[in-house]
Amino acid sequence: MSEYKKPLPELDGLTAEFYGWCKKGELRFQRCLSCNGWRHVPREMCPECASTDWEWQRSSGKGKIFTWTVAERPMHPGFADAAPYAPVVVELEEGVRVLTEMTDCMPSDLVIDMPVEVTFEAVTPEVTLPKFKKS
Repeated sequence: MSEYKKPLPELDGLTAEFYGWCKKGELRFQRCLSCNGWRHVPREMCPECASTDWEWQRSSGKGKIFTWTVAERPMHPGFADAAPYAPVVVELEEGVRVLTEMTDCMPSDLVIDMPVEVTFEAVTPEVTLPKFKKS
């Protein structure tokens, strides 16, 4: 594995739990046990009903492109070799949205509502990132 130069998530608290599931090849999000709402980013309290009763539930991993932007000039040196690149927001079937990247298409090939599915990339021994590909 070559050295990964892009910023990495801090693996503590609920964030560590989220990426722990990713490392196992599972995309999981928190789901409120009171109102059944899904949420991301991970947090202790439901933004809909204020309940603190929740569990990690597995996502289908399927969704669609909600939006994106194209970065022509990298804002961080770790992205220098990737430019131009497109940070993509994917809306999963469960309703949560994640900021991610596509693994199999150029920014010019992106289309709103394009069907996508999760894939996982182990970028360091500790961190596996959820990314997406066309489905």
